[in-house]
Amino acid sequence: MENILEVCKLSKSFPGFSIREVSFELPRGYIMGFIGPNGAGKTTIIKLIMNLIKKDSGKVNIFGLDHSANEIEIKNRIGFVYDENHFYEELNVSEMSFIVSRFYKNWDEQVFKKYLDKFGIPLKQKIKKLSKGMKMKFSLAVALSHNAELLIMDEPTSGLDPLVRNDLMQIISELIQSEKKGVFFSTHITSDLDKIADYITFINNGEIIFSESKEKIFEKYRIVKGDKRILDPIRNRFVGLKENSYGFEGLILGTEDIGIENDDRCLIEKPTLDDIMLYTVRGIEKCLS
Repeated sequence: MENILEVCKLSKSFPGFSIREVSFELPRGYIMGFIGPNGAGKTTIIKLIMNLIKKDSGKVNIFGLDHSANEIEIKNRIGFVYDENHFYEELNVSEMSFIVSRFYKNWDEQVFKKYLDKFGIPLKQKIKKLSKGMKMKFSLAVALSHNAELLIMDEPTSGLDPLVRNDLMQIISELIQSEKKGVFFSTHITSDLDKIADYITFINNGEIIFSESKEKIFEKYRIVKGDKRILDPIRNRFVGLKENSYGFEGLILGTEDIGIENDDRCLIEKPTLDDIMLYTVRGIEKCLS
């Protein structure tokens, strides 16, 4: 399986924070969700991938090419969608697209206008008059109008209402149907990834916790809830645990039996990505209630 993006032992140190030997791979034709709490290093990783900041060590290959030695060629084949607007507010959509199109040798004006029509974005509308959702759709139209093979998205759905987010998820799902493209999607809204992601990479405090298929992740983790009287024999099995005077709830990693599967004092459930991230980051907590 050909990888469209490869990150190997990527490291970068800042005062008070470090990215430490981060490694993951995204095969062509798939969507990777990139998750982690605020300050975990998600945006820094994206900037390192794009060579916007220089790495201390490690490798980044995009389309099989070194991201630094082949930077111009690579960026002509990548589309970017960020959570903030980086366009000139006083220009209209047509004027802004004219400026942006000069940076891409494969810009396709017909494709761009097709997406504007699909998204209902008027050519003469000033950027500052667009809603946050429409600005995001404009960014996506720009990203998809130069035959980009890899779409990199940094918190694209942040602050958007559920209808606009659903529209964006649908567009991304349609994009990946060709099996020739890839999407690297950083977000803290993990419910979006439940719908469309094939792979999940989870980063915390500058280190990768896991990077594998979504199906394998959900097979490995379980949420266990129950009466506190059955907790002690299995306490050391938990990645993260909340307990109070009445009971407990926590996350367990592993596929083997834990010994209480048939106990009617407990409930075992499939976790969400939110559950996995929350319990992994917070660890063991005791409540006084």
